[in-house]
Amino acid sequence: MFIMKKASKCLDVSSPQTVTEFIEVGNGKKAIKIGFTEQKVSPHAGLSTFVSFVHRAKWKPRLEKVLPVRTSPNARPAVELALSFMVGVLAGAKKLAQVGYLQGDRVLPSLLGIKRMASQYSLSRYFQKFKNAYQNSLCFGPLWRWCLEQLPSQAGGYTLDLDTTRLLHEDAHGKEGVRTGYTPKGCKRCYHPLLAVIAEAKVVAGFWLRVGNTRCDNNAVGFTEELLARLPRQIRIGLVRADSGFFEEKWLQLLEKRHLAYIVVGRFVQPVRQLIGKDTQWQKTDLAGTEIAEQQYQGWSWGCARRLILIRHRCEERPDAGGKPLLNCPGYVYQVLVTSLPEHVAGLEVWRRYNGRAGSENVIKELDSSFALPQICLEKFYATEAAMSLAVLTYNLCILFQRHLGWKERLNAATLRFRLFTAAGIISESGGYTTLRLAVRAGPLRDWWARLLQKISCPLRNCVAVGAQLPALWFSGA
Repeated sequence: MFIMKKASKCLDVSSPQTVTEFIEVGNGKKAIKIGFTEQKVSPHAGLSTFVSFVHRAKWKPRLEKVLPVRTSPNARPAVELALSFMVGVLAGAKKLAQVGYLQGDRVLPSLLGIKRMASQYSLSRYFQKFKNAYQNSLCFGPLWRWCLEQLPSQAGGYTLDLDTTRLLHEDAHGKEGVRTGYTPKGCKRCYHPLLAVIAEAKVVAGFWLRVGNTRCDNNAVGFTEELLARLPRQIRIGLVRADSGFFEEKWLQLLEKRHLAYIVVGRFVQPVRQLIGKDTQWQKTDLAGTEIAEQQYQGWSWGCARRLILIRHRCEERPDAGGKPLLNCPGYVYQVLVTSLPEHVAGLEVWRRYNGRAGSENVIKELDSSFALPQICLEKFYATEAAMSLAVLTYNLCILFQRHLGWKERLNAATLRFRLFTAAGIISESGGYTTLRLAVRAGPLRDWWARLLQKISCPLRNCVAVGAQLPALWFSGA
């Protein structure tokens, strides 16, 4: 830890001319002189890797086509504000004010091809231009579609996971859409968004924001219809998985009408509870402590009978199993699934296929921890939805960036920041060229960086293989 020792105004003639006065501090063993420089240095120069991919994908002109235009002659282009916000979130900003701190960065504007980074005030004013759901859909719909267009076709189709989540905003009094609703932490002030994830690619296919006190199934049909309508031709859905928030007759009919296989968590309403009793024929499985029972069941509001799968886990053998306890059947926790999968797919296999939906939960955790979703909260509801949509699209670009590099193991944003994005660098102009020098020492680590940059700039998809792991020699200090 550095400890302030004393201030001095001595100059070091051996230092660059841009360095002025020094302040002397100690590190416990010797004195260290700290000064200042006017060189264009940035701690975020490593973001040049991601920004290069963004430019290669022609993301900037795509934003220009869909973003609401600013009419004031002195206003900065909307695309500059959007890019500032997205890169700010990726750099670790949690609020608009923290994005505004990047105005002091001397490198990022040159990388992005903009005049300067956006301020908190500019971002806040611009997001207020988003005033209704139709405008948000018109703006972000093509961007969601473009993200899906980057995925290849897949034999058997992709799995589409639909989920609801809660974004707590307990201190956001007076903010539009923040209402008291049920959360895992009790009744708290929150938002209640819907989102869809392509499970195999971990790419978000759609996002809708909802007020905090809305029902779980509210707008589920409309959200799914819009989502299916903008799927690219090569993206075929082989299975839809959803939590109990989507357990609604109209939603099930929508999937059946489109011939989409589904697995959805059923609600333990009283008629379903009555199916569990002494006469239930439970079948043992190869999973110790887990038993399955299934039957054709038609609820009172259902238009047809559907395949219902009941799962129970013995608490003594599987203490960590998910499920709901029932008072009349102690010692077990229960789950109920409704599916359109054919009979030859065994009940235990249906349950296992549904459990793969845990990947979408990890996506939600990543959005919460690294892309500022729980912190973004503007005065107006649709302004908040627009800002959150841009943050989620930043997550998608981060995933597509790793796919472009050929990394099979997906790294979260926090790991990418330490490995790539927080590399320091100096930018300069000389002879009509812009030069960015990254502070990466010579050896295996610099070779790894060189291969990575070549991979991004190479027009051939499978050229210049580069792994996600940093060279082992870098960790050993060699």
